[in-house]
Amino acid sequence: MNQTDDRILELLDESDLILSPAVIAVNLEYNRSWISRRISKLVDVGFVESINEGYYSITDLGRDYLSGDLSDEEIARVSNK
Repeated sequence: MNQTDDRILELLDESDLILSPAVIAVNLEYNRSWISRRISKLVDVGFVESINEGYYSITDLGRDYLSGDLSDEEIARVSNK
């Protein structure tokens, strides 16, 4: 997990919208390809889910991570996926 991951999760959580990597990239001022790579990682660990091809939303596990409700062990476990 890195700062970009946190910012992606925060944007998805705060907006409560289903967003594409391009929209996320514009709002966070990052390159779309970088955002796409990070979203793939977030999907792999279960923090983000694909709603339709190319559109994503935050999961309950992602919200738990943001709110600090996951233990360090749980974060390490999902981060190593």
